[in-house]
Amino acid sequence: MLKLYGFSVSNYYNVVKAALLEKGMDFEEVEAYTPLNGEILKISPMGKVPCLETAQGAMTESQVMLDYLEEVQPEPALYPSDAFARAKVRELLKVIELYLELPARRLYPEVFFGRKVSDETKAEVRPELEKGVKALSHLARFEPYIAGETFGYADIAACIHFPLVRDVSKRIYDTDVLASIEGVDDYLKRIRERPSMQRVMADYKQELNTFLQKFS
Repeated sequence: MLKLYGFSVSNYYNVVKAALLEKGMDFEEVEAYTPLNGEILKISPMGKVPCLETAQGAMTESQVMLDYLEEVQPEPALYPSDAFARAKVRELLKVIELYLELPARRLYPEVFFGRKVSDETKAEVRPELEKGVKALSHLARFEPYIAGETFGYADIAACIHFPLVRDVSKRIYDTDVLASIEGVDDYLKRIRERPSMQRVMADYKQELNTFLQKFS
């Protein structure tokens, strides 16, 4: 059986977890918090989560895991069959991760853990987020899914990362950086109705208070 290492407050962990649920694959969740140490470094040498253990060995990096899941269990497909359409989904994944979630992550210490972030950092992050939103608005389609007619990996990433980006922008800048993207609210509502997302978000909320107490 597959083993997914990480914790339910980690957004990248939740992306892989939601993908496993969407595909109906059997897997075991193994609680692991960063920074990892000890024997687990044999399967996650960078000390990061999530990591996925298979019968053949282990792997890290969420994008690698999503591609692996698609290859070992093609149905239900979470990538389009057309090569160009697949590339556009991966493009959306990277825009969401690198140009929205990653800049927002620099502000997580203040938003979620009560640790002050410098005004200089806040000033640097805001234009990065705005640029990322502009790129996303150019690529996102919501017809009815973010990449077009079919649900897939980009929708999983959007549903999990967007709320965090929103929380950060509202708390730090008193504005919703995603508000300019037409249709995003109705879109997120639709995606959250999926059983996989309901399961992931329920587990997230259950663990969040405990997690925050550890860092308070």
